[in-house]
This record gives sequence, structure tokens and C-alpha cells, in this order.
Amino acid sequence: MYGLWKPRVLGAWRVPATGPVILAVNHSHIIDGPMVIGVAPRPSHFLVKKEAFVGPLDPFMRAVGQLKVDRSIADRTAITQALDVLASGGVLGIFPEGTRGEGDFAALRAGLAYFAVRSGAPIVPVAVLGSTERPGRLIKALPALRSRVDVVFGDPFEAGDGTGRRTRTALDEATERIQKQLTEHLENARRLTGR
Repeated sequence: MYGLWKPRVLGAWRVPATGPVILAVNHSHIIDGPMVIGVAPRPSHFLVKKEAFVGPLDPFMRAVGQLKVDRSIADRTAITQALDVLASGGVLGIFPEGTRGEGDFAALRAGLAYFAVRSGAPIVPVAVLGSTERPGRLIKALPALRSRVDVVFGDPFEAGDGTGRRTRTALDEATERIQKQLTEHLENARRLTGR
């Protein structure tokens, strides 16, 4: 990432040095995931759509610990692998919106709340800003080479309400709390970076 673009990483010290952590990353460009993987202070395992595991990318992505998920179903294998990452004290990366979009955390899917409440792992919000500002001259689908991309890590927070409940209502309430925290982090990151 540092060879192709100029990442500016802010708040990486906020990621707990040990124990399970969930990185909740906004997603507006294809490089957002690889950028966070490349600059995060700890190795991370992202849930990545199965369509990305094609050709030579398949063995590479598996070798670097990324987790293939079928978004059209409740993918039990991916869920188990993600919970195993957290149970072993690792870092799980999730795009809570489920797919690329505006990257504004406006529509969250329930997966993030499920993993956070089930594992008890804190969530660290991550805002990737600037990846969609200037397309490259040679490869329009990528940001311009050597352009600045900001990655802003926020303060960790707990998604649960402290009761340990894992009901549908508890997950819905956790999703609302998560969305509020992620939206506030994104607003703060935009103010901080001027983007």
C-alpha cells in the first residue's frame, strides 16, 4: 500500500494490542480492505465475498488469512471461521454495510452486531477516506498512484448492553448503537482529515 499510494494512518494506537477485536470499516472502494490490512497495527482476517476468490487471488487470499463468505446465505462455515478468529484473540475485519456503496454506514447488516455480541470483542471503527476522490490515469478503477488515502481508527467500544442477551431484540438494539458510533466516528474522521 505504501508503494502505490500515500496512506496517512491516524489513531492506530487505539487498536487494542492483544485480545479479540473487530475492525468495522466503511467500504466505498475496492482498495479499502487491502488498505486497512496493509496499515493495521495487527494482522487481520477480513470477511470477503466469495466472488473475490478467483484465479490466482484465491490461494493468495487464503494464504494471507482472509475468510471467504457467501453473502446470499447464512454461511455457517464463514461464521464459524470468523468466531474462531475472535476466540483465538485475533482481529476480524468486517464491512458492516455488506457491500461497497457510499461508505457512510447508512445501512448496516446484522452480522457485525452478531459477531460483537456473541464474542464480546470490542469494535474499533475504521474510516477509509480519499480512495474514491481521484481515479488513476492508467487504471481508472484504482485511485491515482501516489495519492493520499486516509485511514482513521476510532476508539474501541462494546456493542452489547452489558446483559449478555443474544436475542433478536438485543441484536437489533446493538445494531442501532453500532450505527450511531460508526456514524459519529466517520464524521469525526472527516473533520480531522478535511475530507
